[in-house]
Amino acid sequence: MDNSTIVLVLAAVAAAVVLGFAVVLLVRLVKARRSLRDAGLPTGPRWVFWGAILYLVLPTDLLPDPVYLDDIGVLLLALRSMRAATRPLPDKPGDF
Repeated sequence: MDNSTIVLVLAAVAAAVVLGFAVVLLVRLVKARRSLRDAGLPTGPRWVFWGAILYLVLPTDLLPDPVYLDDIGVLLLALRSMRAATRPLPDKPGDF
């Protein structure tokens, strides 16, 4: 094999690994929303959840689709938003 073939294979493997990570985050997002909803806890704004899923699925992104780093960032922000929605509010100002 020549060098260009090796580079192409390594790029394909890297893209597959990043896509796998994005899929794992998507599954975690769906499971987290389902378990929060089943427990009767707030899941945050509904548009955050569906917006993150649409951003992953739709081909129009900030970066081209073989690069899933922006998709991973959006999924992580959605998970963070859902987690923040379940935190209790402090009783007094200044309590954390």
